[in-house]
Order: sequence, then C-alpha cells, then structure tokens
Amino acid sequence: MKTRTIRAWTWVHKWSSLVSTLFLLMLCVTGLPLVFTHEIEEVLLPQAWAPANPEAPPLSLDEVLAAGLALHPGEVPAFMSFDEDRPVVNVTSVDPNGPAGKYSFEPIDRTSGEVAPPVAGHPVMEFLLQLHTDMFLGLPGMLFLGLMGLMLIAAVVSGVVLYAPFMRRLPFGTVRARKAARTRWLDYHNLLGVVTAGWVLVVGATGVVNTLATPILAYWKNTALKDLTLAYDAPAPAGERASLDAAVARAKQALPGMKLQFVAFPGTDYSTDHHYAVFFHGDTPLTTHLTTPALIDARTGELAAVAPMPWYVKALSLSQPLHFGDYGGLALKILWALLDIATIVILASGLYLWLGKGRRKPA
Repeated sequence: MKTRTIRAWTWVHKWSSLVSTLFLLMLCVTGLPLVFTHEIEEVLLPQAWAPANPEAPPLSLDEVLAAGLALHPGEVPAFMSFDEDRPVVNVTSVDPNGPAGKYSFEPIDRTSGEVAPPVAGHPVMEFLLQLHTDMFLGLPGMLFLGLMGLMLIAAVVSGVVLYAPFMRRLPFGTVRARKAARTRWLDYHNLLGVVTAGWVLVVGATGVVNTLATPILAYWKNTALKDLTLAYDAPAPAGERASLDAAVARAKQALPGMKLQFVAFPGTDYSTDHHYAVFFHGDTPLTTHLTTPALIDARTGELAAVAPMPWYVKALSLSQPLHFGDYGGLALKILWALLDIATIVILASGLYLWLGKGRRKPA
C-alpha cells in the first residue's frame, strides 16, 4: 500500500474515531444491560397475576376496545396489541387534539374488562433504552446517533485496512507484552479491533437502520400504501368504522396460519387514514420478527389488500432483534455481551492512546 493511501486511511480512522468515541462508549455501556432486558426485568418486576374470570369466555375485541377507551374520554384508538402469555389486550389511545406522540396505554383483562397490571419495563431499563435510542431528543437524537453509527463503520473499515501494513513485520495477533504500556495497549486495541470487526459492523449497521425507523415507515406509507388511499376523499371517522372483530376475522381469513400481533387503527404511523392494519407474524425465530399486514377498509370491513412488507421494512424488522442479540437465547446474549465489553475496551484504549500521544517522551 502506498504511503499516501496509508495516510488517507489513517486520517479517516483517526477522525471518525475521535468524533464518535464518547457517544459510542455511551451506546456500548447502555447497550450492555439492554441485551439482558428480559432477564433483568423478570428478576426486578413482580410477575404474579391471574385473570379475574379464567373460565369465562373472552370478551370481544370491540368490548375490550370500549373498555379501554372508557378510561380516557375523548381519545381515539391508535393501536391494539396482545400479550403472548396472558389473556390481556393492550389498548393504546391518543387525544386527537393533544400533543403529538402522547399516548394513553391500558392493558385490559379479556376475561373481565378490568385493567390488568401493565407489563411495563423497569424504570431504570426504560431510562437506559431511551438514552440508547435517542438521548431523549426524539427523531433528531435518533438521526444523530445514526450518524455516529456511520462513523463507527468508517472507523472499523479503516482500522481493518490499516492493520495489515501495521503488522507486516509481526505475526498476526502479536501483543508486545514486554514493551511500554502504550505499546501494549496499542497491540490490544488493534487485535481486539480486528477480531471483533465483523460483529461491530453488524451491530453498527443494524443500529443505523434502527435510527431510521421513522423515515422508513413514513416512506412505506407514502409509497407502498399510497394507491390504497386514492379511492377515498376523507378519513374514516371513529364513529363510522366497521366492527373491529369483523375486521380482524377478515384479516385472519386472508392470512391463515399466521399469528395475530397487533392492530393499527386509521390515522396512525402503521396504517392509512382509511384502514385497519392487522399485523401477523410467523412462529419461527426468524419469521416471528417479520410481519405482514392485512389492510381492512375501516368503513366496510372488507379486505382492501394484503401488503407484504418491502425489503427496507423487513430490514428494519430484522435489525431490531439482531442489534441486541435477541433471537438466539441466553447463549447468544452472553456472546453479545462479551463482544460489547471488548468494544468498550477498544474505544477506551483508543481514547487513551490519543490522549497520551501528546505526552510521549522524546526518544
């Protein structure tokens, strides 16, 4: 490799690392406990709960919806989701005249119509997730962290490119243990960087995709679903909508053999102004993260379309669990955690090497 090329890659590695290191350290430190969110919350949160009338026939979805909305007069439904291990339906509603993004959430016991204890995250884990996701800055924070993710990718690629000429006179993986502390840490930094490069690229790339969730879904609505809205001249008012039970039943006919995941009501990010979007997923470790919506005309209850997600929405759906290693059991999570710790060492050692560069004694 020519000297000029090495200098160019060195410049890329140096500045992409310096610009992003502190933010990436924050992401790695907050991401470490988030890998074990389910396990931590099982220990910290109370789990005991029983339905009020376990032998009673379940309430219809329309009855559940009415029970949830009765707790928040004046609000309209936004989403309905279903607990996997409890007969509980979660009703999310929103005040149409209130601030954007402010939702009410009510878990309804489907055996009684009463409010069930929410399966909410522990406050500490919720704080860490918000900090990790957008630093409490909303979409601007997400996009900024996405930019830091791109910086990480540039740093990893440039580091791998530079590793070969740097180690051309040493065997692969050499750590010069008898040298000065700075030299030892340089070797550890380079070795860990090369060994974990593939994992860091995967986590960095999936993190960047996750930060683009809002524009990805907006693009999906404005392109893939646009043709479905051309026949309508006005949104479907809440008081003129077809039965939710009938809409879900019609969607199940269109997607037999799949599991009901959630319902997006008209006017929300996951639907149009004119349709119920009834989402289903598969039952394998992979397909459980891939959803397919059946769009039901909110006025008539008729099937408008089955709209398989385009590749970019599928990429978003798969990147979310892959980012946290949340699809291969505890063993994969432990591996993710060890690699996360290695990345923290890489970032911290890189910062140490840069800060100590100006204090080196002359030879």
